[in-house]
Amino acid sequence: MSYILVTNDDGVRAPGIVALAAAMQELGEVRVIAPAVNQSASGHKKTLFQDIPVAETLLPDGTPALAVSGSPADCIALTALGMAEWPARVVVSGINRGANMGQDVTYSGTVSAALEATIHGIPAIAFSLDNPEADEVADYDAAARIATRIVGEYALKRCLPPFTILNVNLPACDDIREIRLTRQGIRIYNDKLAGNGSVYRIVGPAPGGMTDEEGTDLWAVHHGYASVTPIHLDLTAHRFLADLAAWDITL
Repeated sequence: MSYILVTNDDGVRAPGIVALAAAMQELGEVRVIAPAVNQSASGHKKTLFQDIPVAETLLPDGTPALAVSGSPADCIALTALGMAEWPARVVVSGINRGANMGQDVTYSGTVSAALEATIHGIPAIAFSLDNPEADEVADYDAAARIATRIVGEYALKRCLPPFTILNVNLPACDDIREIRLTRQGIRIYNDKLAGNGSVYRIVGPAPGGMTDEEGTDLWAVHHGYASVTPIHLDLTAHRFLADLAAWDITL
């Protein structure tokens, strides 16, 4: 039986992880290890040289879990270093409350947990639902069905390249049309600054984006498709290398 590690960035009691863990139980033995509190937009934070408390807990549906007082990446790194059973056959992160498309992947704790898994040589998939108001487990039912299909038919039967994950975004609808392979689109952020001179806060409406460019994650989700985007850790701008070489950068 496959051993599946489930994590997230919304916190161990979030409804999305309850739905995802329940769905993964159809495919194998499931272990839940997730942040004790919400770690949204924490990026690929890894805690070094500091104590990280870990406690046994239960998900709202009674599923046993470990609550880590750290980041999503910490959950995977601690497990890979011996805190709990390792290796997993696959690491599954989510289901995030809100999409992680375009440049979101650089902020996303959901995505970074999957990236940390592939650093340790384990295939991983991040799942996000384009509904920041999804507060009930039932809100994730359609997304969880797609997650079961993608993990069962693809992640458990095929090999992802090294340092590569799948970033899956799902539209907020019960009748998801189909799965589309996509590339990252372009997000447009609408952040605003609020403050009084000594204390500040980033506020503003949810991000938008360019939804008319067919083939991108934003386009797919906007049109009711599940978007599957391969992401890898090689951030080299390969197409720019030749141009950069022409700059004759020397010492």
